[in-house]
Amino acid sequence: MSDLDTWIRAAAAELGIDPAEVPTGAVLGLAKDVAHNVVRPGAPVSAYLVGLAVGRGADPSEAAGKLRELALSWAGEQGETA
Repeated sequence: MSDLDTWIRAAAAELGIDPAEVPTGAVLGLAKDVAHNVVRPGAPVSAYLVGLAVGRGADPSEAAGKLRELALSWAGEQGETA
């Protein structure tokens, strides 16, 4: 088990969440895309936004996917390069 897996299990247990419900790949992909295409501090904030959306009933992977798509298109929308 990796350090990340160990952390996720411990953090999830602390918050009363089943670690199997954590879409780790989707969250990490989102963080990478936001950090590289938008701005680094946007990565944890984007993950928090996904958490808020999920708390309001959104599907975790779908919410992360929407923000990943936005991040990947960001430079083009802003007329800049990442």
